[in-house]
Amino acid sequence: MLLLVPLVLGIVQVGLVLHVRNTLTAAASDGARAGAPVDARPVDAETRTRELIRGVLADQYADRVSARNVVRAGVWTVEVDVRADVPALGLFGPAVPLAVDGHAVKEVVP
Repeated sequence: MLLLVPLVLGIVQVGLVLHVRNTLTAAASDGARAGAPVDARPVDAETRTRELIRGVLADQYADRVSARNVVRAGVWTVEVDVRADVPALGLFGPAVPLAVDGHAVKEVVP
């Protein structure tokens, strides 16, 4: 039992961190797509990202969301960045910083 319990708890913790990271990544990507239409603004991308995060995770994970329009390789894109701290030991304890982002090509009027 002394070996099995810590092993199982470690696997559960890795699963928790991966769940949070995957959820933040999906929310950032979907938020970037929400900010991609011609009439959309970066604040629309931020709002959509926060809504998605708050729908699945705790509100604390939606605090540090930023979006902006940037040019990458000559193409206008929407970039959404999400920063969050995930507890490294269960639901409490020291935090592991996560930084994820999502991109979408910005629609432009020809």
